[in-house]
Amino acid sequence: MVGTYKFTIAGAMAILLWSAIVGLVRSVAEQLGPIGGAAMIYSISAVFLVIFVGVPRPKVFPLRYLLVGGGLFVSYEICLSLALGMANSRTQAVEMGLINYLWPSLTVLMAVVTSSKPVSKLVYPAIALSFFGVAWTVSGDGGLSLTQMAVNVADNPASYIMAFVGAFIWAFYCNITKRLADGKNAITWFFIATAIALWVKYGISSESALVFTSQAVKDCLLAGVVIGSGYALWNIGIIGGNMMLLATLSYFTPLLSTFFSAFILDITLTAQFWQGVTMVTFASLVCWWLTREKKARQD
Repeated sequence: MVGTYKFTIAGAMAILLWSAIVGLVRSVAEQLGPIGGAAMIYSISAVFLVIFVGVPRPKVFPLRYLLVGGGLFVSYEICLSLALGMANSRTQAVEMGLINYLWPSLTVLMAVVTSSKPVSKLVYPAIALSFFGVAWTVSGDGGLSLTQMAVNVADNPASYIMAFVGAFIWAFYCNITKRLADGKNAITWFFIATAIALWVKYGISSESALVFTSQAVKDCLLAGVVIGSGYALWNIGIIGGNMMLLATLSYFTPLLSTFFSAFILDITLTAQFWQGVTMVTFASLVCWWLTREKKARQD
């Protein structure tokens, strides 16, 4: 029992660390640039994982898992980090983070569409609620307005597109990785590949040279270690932790992420923004509850 608690605490710590990612990535991007900052963060995370998780030989992994799973992982991380870094303001960056958290509902939607198992019809309004929550937030402070939402998106289409595409990519990744991985975990290799891809993108971009200040170095190291630690601790948590509890806690990440982001970035969010966050969080919880695997009853 004590061992289970330790694993569960490790998983819960991972969720808390992940909740700080949006604020930390945005902070680094403001100092080092969206691409260069992300490349530095993922390089540090990769080194951290190499030291504390290790680098298994590529031959132990199924090739399809490395190529397909790795490709999806790298694409998602690039979409998310650049969406945050290229946002026009800190508040918009938090908005990108919320859009990213459509992935739990999208994961459920993809699973339901591709599965022959019966599912409650309530899952569809729950998924719709998550999208409504995002629309409510993106509309601004005047209530739901398709016109205002279109204006806000048109102001920075690249970030909004990457945030939405990233959510779909991660949902797809979550649905197929378990089948492809065969019980293996190539997270260290995926982080190395993400860092390399970002450095290549930085090299061919017109982004200015990196200028390191003491604060930039501190924030970059913190962000890299936090992201790397989050994945390392989650791997520990799923080994022997209470997965029912961890799954429940993980669906509160949109709320936690928004709270930590507002704190790290020193911004005040409107009541309407928090209402949208609450809708997305509630919808994710309902989707998970309606589609969770129930334990067989024992007579």
